[in-house]
Amino acid sequence: MNANPSSGPDDADVEGDVQAGLDLSPRTTASGPGRRNRRRWGAVAVLVLVVAAGGVLISQFLGNSLDYYCNVDEVGVKDNCSGDRSLRVQGTVEKGSLERLDTQTRFLIGFNGKELAVVYDGDPGGKFQECIPVVVRGRYENGVFLGNEVEVKHSNEYAAKNEGRLEQAESAECPQAA
Repeated sequence: MNANPSSGPDDADVEGDVQAGLDLSPRTTASGPGRRNRRRWGAVAVLVLVVAAGGVLISQFLGNSLDYYCNVDEVGVKDNCSGDRSLRVQGTVEKGSLERLDTQTRFLIGFNGKELAVVYDGDPGGKFQECIPVVVRGRYENGVFLGNEVEVKHSNEYAAKNEGRLEQAESAECPQAA
């Protein structure tokens, strides 16, 4: 060991370390703290972009897939009951309005004193007839509702429990939609 405390290590010790294969020169690293932070912020930015893009896609998908439920008197009047989206319109099939053509069924539905012309591509089938409440899914365009699905508003359980009432209703004149 060197007797002078202010001097560095013995030259002999340094030579021994170099000969033993130890590199005692100062290290220079390519990945300092600045580069690591940039890499971390880049990953965060990519994650934020992916989450934002996913949110936009989901909101567009859900917004376009919703059917707004409207009464006949609200179509074309209420904000979400217009022609730029798919709607479900509720009303009663007007007596004497049912007309079946080759590939279409045309009829009027009414509610609250208002009527709406419906053009349905096909035959609604089932229990569909005049004077019954229905829900029609489709789009409102140029004053006509273009239906692609018609649902009768009562279930088979109702028909089974009230068979006598249904026969009476079918034989009587239907009242105009309230």
